[in-house]
Formats: sequence, structure tokens, C-alpha cells
Amino acid sequence: MPQPLGDGPMALPYQRPHPDCRTFSSPHIEKVIEELTSRMRDKDLSRLFENAFPNTLDTTVRWHVNGAERRPRKRKNHGGNKEWEGAQSFIVTGDIDAEWLRDSTNQLEQYHVLAQKDRSIHDLILGAINTQAEFVIASPYCNAFQPPPPSHLPPTGRPVDNVHPVYDPAVVFECKYELDSLAHFLALSSKFYDSTGSTAFLTPSWYDALDTVLTVLDEQAISTFDVSGEYTPNTYSFQRVTSTGTETLSLSGNGNPLNWGTNLVRSAFRPSDDATILGFYIPANAMMAVQLKRIAEIIRGVGNGDLADNLSNRGTTIESAVWEHGVVSHKKYGKVFAYEVDGYGSSIIMDDANLPSLLSLPKLGFVDSSDEVYQNTRKMLLSKEGNPYFLKGTSFHGIGGPHVGLQNAWPMSLLIQALTSDDDVEIMESLELVKNGSRLGLIHETVDVEAPSSYTRSWFAWANSLYSVVILDLAQRKPHLLFGDGAGPYIIA
Repeated sequence: MPQPLGDGPMALPYQRPHPDCRTFSSPHIEKVIEELTSRMRDKDLSRLFENAFPNTLDTTVRWHVNGAERRPRKRKNHGGNKEWEGAQSFIVTGDIDAEWLRDSTNQLEQYHVLAQKDRSIHDLILGAINTQAEFVIASPYCNAFQPPPPSHLPPTGRPVDNVHPVYDPAVVFECKYELDSLAHFLALSSKFYDSTGSTAFLTPSWYDALDTVLTVLDEQAISTFDVSGEYTPNTYSFQRVTSTGTETLSLSGNGNPLNWGTNLVRSAFRPSDDATILGFYIPANAMMAVQLKRIAEIIRGVGNGDLADNLSNRGTTIESAVWEHGVVSHKKYGKVFAYEVDGYGSSIIMDDANLPSLLSLPKLGFVDSSDEVYQNTRKMLLSKEGNPYFLKGTSFHGIGGPHVGLQNAWPMSLLIQALTSDDDVEIMESLELVKNGSRLGLIHETVDVEAPSSYTRSWFAWANSLYSVVILDLAQRKPHLLFGDGAGPYIIA
């Protein structure tokens, strides 16, 4: 067993469970940890990777079956008696015993590269796609889900919100409609295909889930008023009894009005689970545009040209709408991406650390990091005068958001900053801040900018996965930063 405290100056603790207590294991994971950490010069960054890279597998796979056995369980509220067929995986977010579509997709990101050589990881990710498909079919407007019925795990109790369409609290943990949740379902599928070449996820249930996604896109592209000025109630509404304004929607749960003719898609909530102010949330529209086009090419490859054309056209339409309505002129920074717009000319200028974000647009595949509008936006977002949620203190800085408050920045924002930068100094400064804010040996949700020892969530698997993605990226793209001058890249073989 590794030593309880690391060899680096911070003496970071070993934070992996005993092997008998891990929720999933793979010898390939252990091989990557050994090969990569043995080459890393910074032993504190090395210990963080040792803890973070396996964190999702070690701690958050609450239920997984590989599909080899039949499970005669009916699919609850999914319009029939179909079983939960094939591999299934229920991935919780960490200290909350529920699965977010967005979080679980990102939690698994660093493992795709191993899926072709490790059948158990292949089946785990395939199972995650299958389980997400079931969730999307059941409640496409919801963001977080209870354990699947075949798992026999008890649901987590919580107050029921006033939501339309009505949801089943035995199936759904929370029902905030977030466009990016549906985009993340598609992203998990396309990433799996890119890594393995497998189309095993293209099941009847997956196609049903895709049809459901397209229905939501159509419903949420409808404006608040039609061209004649007639009010059109939204299909989705959400109201919660709360004293926190970002936890519910205004105007009887409908949110602020959105104009017609934009071709953008509404999102009631942001990926932080905070309500949008202006419902055309640009990062989620950008992500959806990319994923629709990626899925189109997969579908085209299996011979369904009509569906592929439909998806591709939808993606192109949303992409054009982002450029037309989501780019605004800033008096200091020039043309920049707005965070949210309403189609009437109003826009919100800011960014939040949660993904998708404006800072993450190159990671999403929407723009190249050298794009002029993106570079203008990046300068704006990483400055206190340009982004109201760029939080800077004496000990820590980064992008935060309204979800936690005005004193707490998210390490994830620094990791995205490093991932989208080609500047060695910027990258290492970002990693240094993340390291100094991770004194328990894992990446926190947020860190107090005046006191890095003050944080939220000691167990937040998504942040650990993103740290692992960044380290694996640098090991290939800029190996000298991790391994020393003249070092060759580390590529998982």
C-alpha cells in the first residue's frame, strides 16, 4: 500500500479506499497510475493524480451489471414492459447519492481511452449510456435521478418541487431542465464511439431517447410569444419553495420571455443547477450543436442517412444561431460570446465555472482556442472588470458563480483554463493554484479565495475527473511541464 502521506512538500494524504471497498476496479487503471506518477516531478501533483484519476471508479459506481445476465425487471414509467436491457451503470456524483446526467458523463471522461483494451471499462461506459437513455426516456426535463429499479437500491428522499411535466420522485432526484444535460447524454455516446468505434449503444432504447431529446429541442425552441403577440405557455415550468432566487423560476415557473425566430433552444437552468436569467444559454446551445453533428456522423455510418441529415441540419442551425445571437459587441473587449441572451437584444456578460461554460468552448469542440471571438471572450472572463464571477483573493482565484457565493472560486475553472491554454506559465500557475487548494489530496467543488483551507465538498468526483483529464492532456501535449525538459510524451498504449 502507498504511504499515508505523499513525498511532496504538501505531504498530501492517500485518499483511495481499501481495494476491498472500491466500487469498481481495473488493472489498467493501476497501470496508468504507476506509469504516470513515477515520471511526474511534482510529487504533490502526482499524489493528486493518484487519488483523483480512479476516484469515480473507487467511490461512485453504485450499481453496475455487464449485461451478460437477463434481468426480468419492467421499465418503470417508460411506456411499456421493456427490460433495462444490456449493461447498466448507475454513477453517483459523490457525496450526493444520485446521478446527474452531466456529472456522470464528465466523471467517466478519462476512462474512454481504456475502453477498447479493457472490456470491463467498455461495459461500464456502455452501461452508463444505456442507463442514461432510460433516464432520458422517463423524464427528459430532469437533471438528476434516483437508483434504477433493477438495482434494488433505495431512493434518496427530498422535497418534491412543483414541476410540469410531473415527475415521479421514486425515479427522479431533481427535475431542473438543463439543455446541457441532454447534450451530455449525446456526448457520452459520441465519446464512447470515438474511443472504441463501437456502435453497441445504438439500441432501440437509445433511439427512443434520441427521439425524446429531439422532441424537447422542438418544444424548447418555441418562443414565449408568437409573431402575432399571442402568449404560448412553455411545456416546462418549475417552482420551488425557497428563499434563494437562483433555485426557482420567475413568472409562475416559466422564466423570463424569449423572442421568436432565433433558432436557439431554451434552458431553464444552468449546469450549476442555478436558474438562467435569460433562457437562451449560449454554452449549452454550442454544446448541443456540436453533439448533434457528431451523432449525425455516427448515424450516417450505420446507414441511416435521413436521420443523420436531420441531426446535422439541426446542429448547423443551432450553431448559426449561436454566432448570430450569442456574439455581442463589448465596449472594451470587442466581439465576445454572451453567456445568455433573450433574442430581444438583452444579454448577460459573465461566466460560471460549471461546464459547459464560455471558457470551455474549445473543449466542447465549438471553436478553436485561437478563434478571435473566443480569445476576446477569454480575456474578458479571466478579468475582474470583465466577469463579475471572476473571484480573486489573497490566496486563491478563479471563476466562481452564484451557486456557492461570492467568496468561493471553483478549481474546475482553473483546470479548464489550463486545458484551453498553450501558455506554459498560465498552465502551471493554474495547476499550482489547484494544488494549493486541494490539501486533503482531492479536488474540491469550491475554495474560499481568502482561505484555501475553507472549501465545499470534500467528495466531488467530477472535479477529480477533470483534473485527471488535464494531467493526461499535458502528459501528451506538454510533457516537459510534468516530466522535465526533454521528456517524451506519455500516451496510454
